[in-house]
Amino acid sequence: MQLTFASYNIHKGVGLDGRRDPDRIIAVLRELHADVIALQEADRRFGERESILPKALLDDTPWRAAAVAKQPRSLGWHGNALLVRRDIDIAEAEPVVLPTLEPRGAVRADLLVEGRRVRVLGMHLDLSGLRRREQIRAIMRHCGECANACPTVLLGDFNQWGRMTGAFREFATGWHVPALGNSFPSRRPIAPLDRVVHSPEWQCRQAAVHHSALAVLASDHLPIRATLELAA
Repeated sequence: MQLTFASYNIHKGVGLDGRRDPDRIIAVLRELHADVIALQEADRRFGERESILPKALLDDTPWRAAAVAKQPRSLGWHGNALLVRRDIDIAEAEPVVLPTLEPRGAVRADLLVEGRRVRVLGMHLDLSGLRRREQIRAIMRHCGECANACPTVLLGDFNQWGRMTGAFREFATGWHVPALGNSFPSRRPIAPLDRVVHSPEWQCRQAAVHHSALAVLASDHLPIRATLELAA
C-alpha cells in the first residue's frame, strides 16, 4: 500500500506578490497529487479565525478537511489543517494541544485505508526554539496514549534549520526523517523547515520539495511531498 503525503505552509494565502489568492493555493495543491495534505497557516489568526480557503473552493477538490476545527469558520486548529482524499475514511480526528509561548498546535487524524489504520499528524512548531523539544515530546506522548497503535506520519513546518540536530534528537530510535531539501524561503530556499517524519512500518519511496513556478509565487514556503509504502 502506497500513500503520498504532503505538507504546505500556505502563509495565510499571501504570495510573494503581496496578494491573498486562495485559488492559487488550490492550484498548487493540485500539483502535488497527494492523498493527505497537512496545511499550516490555513486560518486567519484573529477574530473568528476564518479559513483562508473558502469551503466552495475545497468542495471542488479531491480532498475534504478532517474535522479538527474548534471554530465554526475555521479549517483547522491554530492554522493547522489536514486534507484527506475523499475516498479515504477518517476514523478519528482531533486537535492536539502543545506546550507553547505563542499560538501553536497540532492536529491528528486516524485514517482507514484498505482495511488498515494509519495515523497522520500535522503541526506548526515553535519559531523561537524555546519550546520545540517539549512540543515534539508532547506529540510523541500523544501518539503513545492513543488507543490504537498504528503506522504514523508526522508532517509540517517544524521550524528546525538543522537537519538532524536540536529538537530532532527527540525522535526515538526507529523514526525516520527522509532527506527532502530546502523549502524556505520559496524564492531561494536555504532552510529545510518543512519535514516528513515516519514510524518504522513505512518505507520511503520518494521524497522531495515541490518546486514549480506557481509554488514559488504562492507562499513564502515551498510544499513538500513524500510517497511512503506499507508492507502487506
